[in-house]
Amino acid sequence: MPSNKTNPSANNPLDATRPIMEWWTQQWMQGATPMTRMQLAWMENLSEIMQQEARFLSALAESSQRIARCYDTHQGDPAKMNECYQELAKEVAEQHMERMKNVASLTHDFRTRIWEEL
Repeated sequence: MPSNKTNPSANNPLDATRPIMEWWTQQWMQGATPMTRMQLAWMENLSEIMQQEARFLSALAESSQRIARCYDTHQGDPAKMNECYQELAKEVAEQHMERMKNVASLTHDFRTRIWEEL
């Protein structure tokens, strides 16, 4: 009995399970790390997609402003309006094709990142 008073943790039941808990925690963290890296890769990819979409929406807004200016300056001339519209439609189509090309490459990059993590 005197040994219990001098060392209160001598009969602590958790001391017997401490090695297995430490081993389990280590194994659990090793399993969680790849998932965390995969989630980080997914979030980085999502961030890139959102930036591309923001650039595309910005280009659309700019083209809307330009068509409005075109309308203000060439109200009575349908030929000039058609010319402005055709030019802006071509620019938006090019932006959209660039957007699609980037989206296609992002899926490849994302798959590459995921496979690297696996």
